Order: sequence, then C-alpha cells, then structure tokens
Amino acid sequence: MLGLLVRLLPFWVREPLLIVVGSVFGVRIMYLAVHDHDKAAAGIGTVFLVFTAIRVAGVVRAVRARRNRGSAPASVPVQGPVPAGAAPHPGPVVQANAAPERAVAEKAVAEKGVPARAVPEAAPQQAAPEKEPNWWLQALAAVAVFAAIGAALWLIPDQRTSADSTPKAASCASGETEAPPKAYRENSRAVTGDELCEALNRPDLAQLLGTPGEIADTASGSNGTAPLTAEKVALPEAKVTFDTYSVNLSATYNHLTTAQYVKLMKFGDEQDVRTLTVLGRPAVLSSDHTMKIEISLGGGVTGGTGGPVEQGPLARTLTVALDREDRGGHYDITVWSESGALPDDSRLSAIAEKVIPAIPERPARQDAGN
Repeated sequence: MLGLLVRLLPFWVREPLLIVVGSVFGVRIMYLAVHDHDKAAAGIGTVFLVFTAIRVAGVVRAVRARRNRGSAPASVPVQGPVPAGAAPHPGPVVQANAAPERAVAEKAVAEKGVPARAVPEAAPQQAAPEKEPNWWLQALAAVAVFAAIGAALWLIPDQRTSADSTPKAASCASGETEAPPKAYRENSRAVTGDELCEALNRPDLAQLLGTPGEIADTASGSNGTAPLTAEKVALPEAKVTFDTYSVNLSATYNHLTTAQYVKLMKFGDEQDVRTLTVLGRPAVLSSDHTMKIEISLGGGVTGGTGGPVEQGPLARTLTVALDREDRGGHYDITVWSESGALPDDSRLSAIAEKVIPAIPERPARQDAGN
C-alpha cells in the first residue's frame, strides 16, 4: 500500500522523498553498524546508500534533460519572395496581421502585374501553453519536510535510549504487609520504618557520604522490635545502599540514656568510642564489626545449608539521643562498605544533622512496659 502511494506521487516529489529517506536511514544504519561492529547492519546500510545514489543519478539526468529542452531556440520559418508561377512554400508562416498585407498585394498584382510576396492565410492563434508547476519549489519543499522527519527519526531513539539508560534512584518500598507490632501503638513517639526510609533516602545522601554522583541501589524500611524485650520496645529501621557505602538508620524507643549507653560500651566490643554533641543532643561515635552470613541454596537430601557466622567489615555508628534532655531512646546511623573503608566522622555528623530533623516528632506520653 505504501509503495503504491509513493508511485502515485509526482516525479519531483517522489524522488527527493526517496533520496532523503534512503540517505537518512542509510547513514543511521551505517553509524550503528560501525558503533556495534555489526556486519549485517553494514550490509543493510550499504543497500540503502546504493539505492539513494541511483535515485540521485536519475534526478540529475532529469534535471539536465529539462535544461536542454528549455534552452533549445524556437525556429520560425519566414516565407521569401515567390517567383511568378511558382507555388508558395508549404511551410507554416506565422504572420501577426496578414489581412492588410494581402489586400495591398492583390492590388499591386491587379494594377501593375508586379509579383508580390505570397501571403498565406492567417494562421490560427495558438493557445498559450499551460504554466507548469515550479518543480524546484516542489523538490525543495519535499526535501525540507522529509529532512525534518528524518531528523526526528534520528534523534528520538537517541533521546529515548538516553532517558532509559539513565539509572534512577531507588525509592522507599517497605516489604511490610501487616500493621506494625503492638509496641508502636503503645509508644506515641515511635515512627515507622517507612518514615525513617523517607528521611534517610535523601537526594544528597551520596554527597554527604563523600561519593557524589552515586545513585541509591536499594532503599527499604522495616518495623521491628528490640531483641530481648518481649517485643515491647519499638525498633524501626531503614537501609539505603550505594555502590560504595551502605547506610542504616534505626530508632530505639527505650529508657536508656546516652550516658548509660556509653557505660555499656565499655563492656562490649565497640572500638574508638568518642562522645560529642549533635543538634544540641548528646551523641557518641563507636565502631564494631558487622556479621557475615553465607547461605548455600544447593540441592541435596538435606536441602540448602548455611555456613558459619563470620565477622564482616568494620562499621561506624553515630548514636544520637532522641531529645536534648536525653530522657531515653536514641537514633543510630551506621555506615559500612564491603571494602572496609569508612567515611570521616564529620560526614556521619553531617548526615545526622540533615536526616534527624526530617524524622517526624510526636508528643511523648507515659509508655507502659518501656
């Protein structure tokens, strides 16, 4: 159907159209063939270019033929004197106003017998030739229109590919399908893991970590409870991972003050403990190793088996009190990497100063069981 429509177009519209389409697609396919080292695409592109060259040659021949026809001089035969007794020349003679000359000639013959120039009958007036369409204008218009279409076909795939290939930052998507545990309803200050994730997953988090340009791979939140508390202490968490670092944010809603927490660190394995103030609240920096667990999913009679728990890379944690009065509870911001590298402590403080104010604050009431 498309081929029939193309054949019905006038020559000076059809040929420029085929030349533009062939050249655009030929050059585009050859570019992709060179970029992807694809021999098949190179062959297809060559066919398009050869097809276009043939069309260009045909248009050049048509233009030359048209110019030759237009430059040929029009010859108009003129009847000369006719001897007495000779027949007039049969060729056509164009005479603008033959009637007066005929009368003069007949009078001269009648009076003096002088031979006169034969004057043929007045030729009928030829109709003016129809004005042909301006084929140059048609050709230029066709080339302009389809050049625009070709440019659009050339650029749109690149823009779409560029847009599709640009990685997007992960958004917070909680895997929780059930309502938070009872500890969240009994503690009016408790936030959810989704709320912590929204506060942590900032557009400038990678820059705060010292790795600008990185995009978050994953972002998630969970509504858990603190261990050894019979699920009475809310412990929501959020995690955002990058290529370089992973960041974990948690909130513990208990009555343990930061000062008491520092004393407990003396009995643990925390390293490089340093107290400071963040947002006017008591805070403490500490280091500890993460845990590494390997799970084998191999088949067999006993099914998959898990390896022993191993010591993972070192992590740096900044603990900040929930309020300035340090009435109990704290936020933990932990950063680690697979390589074991850690950012400066100042970067953890900068993250806390940006993230903690974004966490919803709710009025406290007397909480039972905490």
